[in-house]
Amino acid sequence: MKKVLSILTLMLVSLASFAQDNAAGEPEMADKLYADGRIYAVVAVVVTIFLGVVIYLVTLDKKISKIEKTLNSK
Repeated sequence: MKKVLSILTLMLVSLASFAQDNAAGEPEMADKLYADGRIYAVVAVVVTIFLGVVIYLVTLDKKISKIEKTLNSK
């Protein structure tokens, strides 16, 4: 579980640094998407993908932990 938390922390830190880099020169594409109201669809897709990756990592961590426990008990 510690591995998952460290990966999530790394992803959030890198996302925050990426957002700071682009804050000064906001691209015109974001303005166009925001004006059309499509930015919410883009955000929804990104959040869905991010949540899918997080859920996958958590389930994978649980499976690996279960396998490690069975191997260590033998």
